[in-house]
Amino acid sequence: MAGITNSPFRVLCREQGAGLFVCEMITTRALVERNPKTFRMIRFAESESPRSIQLYGVDPVTVGRAVKMIAEEDLADHIDLNFGCPVPKVTRRGGGSALPYKRNLLRRILREAVTNAGPLPVTMKMRKGIDDDHLTYLDAGRIAVEEGVAAIALHARTAKQHYGGVADWEAIARLKEAVEEIPVLGNGDIWSADDALRMVARTGCDGVVVGRGCLGRPWLFADLENAFNGDDSRKTPTLGEVADTMARHAEGLTECFDQERYAIADFRKHVGWYLKGFSVGSALRRELATAESLDGLRESLAKLDRDQPWPPNTDTPRGKSGERGKVHLPDGWLDDPWDCVVPEEAESDISGG
Repeated sequence: MAGITNSPFRVLCREQGAGLFVCEMITTRALVERNPKTFRMIRFAESESPRSIQLYGVDPVTVGRAVKMIAEEDLADHIDLNFGCPVPKVTRRGGGSALPYKRNLLRRILREAVTNAGPLPVTMKMRKGIDDDHLTYLDAGRIAVEEGVAAIALHARTAKQHYGGVADWEAIARLKEAVEEIPVLGNGDIWSADDALRMVARTGCDGVVVGRGCLGRPWLFADLENAFNGDDSRKTPTLGEVADTMARHAEGLTECFDQERYAIADFRKHVGWYLKGFSVGSALRRELATAESLDGLRESLAKLDRDQPWPPNTDTPRGKSGERGKVHLPDGWLDDPWDCVVPEEAESDISGG
C-alpha cells in the first residue's frame, strides 16, 4: 500500500470505523538518517490515534536504531515490521517477503526491534514464504513468539504469487494452531465485510488486515465495524457521496504535500478505484484522471450523476494482481536459511522513504 496509506487517506478510513490504520512502508535507514521525505511520510493528523508506523529494514542494527528513535522521540504508538512486500526492488536486496527465509537474521531483527521499542508494541506482517518450495511462515511465527512480538499478520500468498491467484486461508488456520500465544491476523482476498467474517470463521484468526480491498472504498471500515458487532447493515454511498469523498481526499493530499499540482497528480491513481462499478462515461473518467488542479478536479466531479446508486457486485478485487515469473533475490540467498549475513548494499539506494 505504498503511496496509498498516507495521512489524508488514513483519516478518511478512520472516520468510518474502528481499527489500527498503518502508514505506508518506511525504510529504517531513511528514518535513522532523518531523510526529509521520510519525515513527511510519517506525519500524522491530530485526529490519528493510535499512530502506527510500518518499518522495512534488512540490517538488524539499523532497525534497532530506527525503533529506538520512534520510541524516544514519540514518533508513533505502534511499530509494524514489514516482511511481506514482494516487489523486486525490495526482495532482490533480501528485504520484505525474502527476509524470513533467513531465520537467524529474522530473529536478530525482531530482537533488536522489541528490545529498543520500550513500551511500544511491535507487530509483524509476512507472507507464506518465497514460493511453495520455500515456505517460512510457521518458522517465522515461532521466532516471533520467542522474540516478544505482540501479534502476527499473515498475507496468505507467497512472494511469487505477488497479488495473483487465491489467498490460501488454510495457511492462516495452520499458523493460528502453531502460534497460540499471540494474536494472529489474516490478510488476503478481503473485498467485503462478509469476506472478513468468513475468514475468521474458517481460520480462527483473531482479526483481519485489509489492504487492496479499501482502495477507493474507505467506508469498507464502517462495514467491518458493523459486521464484527453483529450488524448486517452495509454502507452503499451514492455517486454524489463518493464524489464528495474524492474531493476531500484530494484536498487532504494538497494540504499534506504542500504542492497542489503534485497532490492532484498523486490523486489520479485513486479515480478508477473510487468509480469502480459506477456508470461514468469514458470522456469524464479521462477528464477526472488527468485533472491538473483542485479546481479542475472539482469541476469534473460536479459533472457526475450524484443520484446514481451504489452499484451491485463491487465486492471484487481492486488494485494490482497477477503472479510473478520469479522472485528476485540476492545471489546465493537460498543456499543457507540460517546464516545471518546482511547483503552488501542492502539499503544503499533506498534511503528516500
